[in-house]
Amino acid sequence: MDGDNPRPQVSQYGSVDPAPPEQNGELLSWTGTLCDEQEPMFQRMRAVFALRNQSSDEACLALCRGFASTSALLRHEIAYVLGQMQNPVALPTLIQRLEDENEHVMVRHEAAEAMGAIGDRSVIPILERFSNDPLPEVAESCVVALDLLAWVQRAEFAQTEW
Repeated sequence: MDGDNPRPQVSQYGSVDPAPPEQNGELLSWTGTLCDEQEPMFQRMRAVFALRNQSSDEACLALCRGFASTSALLRHEIAYVLGQMQNPVALPTLIQRLEDENEHVMVRHEAAEAMGAIGDRSVIPILERFSNDPLPEVAESCVVALDLLAWVQRAEFAQTEW
């Protein structure tokens, strides 16, 4: 890092996140921050990334609780990190977000992509159903997720450099 021009760093997931993970605390306190509508968005985002970095079922379920937030931006980011975590325990909640036509399109789109990233083929019928959604962002995201699930089954997958 250039000392004269500090920049955000790449996470263990290979992404540059919109907020660094909170370093102090533990699962319960991060969950509280995530779910507290009075907390500044930056602090809530830090809790999202701290929970993601825990990589446990409990952290994944804590993130799922965050979908009760009034912020579509936060719900979108939660769906994104659930895809990064690739933990199938998130699938029931992601399916609910995709199926909820009252959910913000940005969240539905990210839930579909996260479902593909998790890699559990049991979601194929749901993704197929929503690949015809009237909202192109949702439909196209379902197609991308379906294509990813099909692609990982091919020989080309083993030869891909990540």
